[in-house]
Amino acid sequence: MGTILDFLFGKSPKIFDKNGKVRHELKKEQWANWDNRYQQGSEYNWRNHTGTKANIDSGKT
Repeated sequence: MGTILDFLFGKSPKIFDKNGKVRHELKKEQWANWDNRYQQGSEYNWRNHTGTKANIDSGKT
């Protein structure tokens, strides 16, 4: 019966632990590297986005 219900309604995700917190299969080191990429990488810094420089004169008339 469980297989039919899984087919009809989809399987529940297995990403939560018994406390209800999200649990991933990746190691803590991989998550730390991913997080540091966004905090230290200048290419991901939103302050460098070209849309934030809309009021700067581009020299075009």
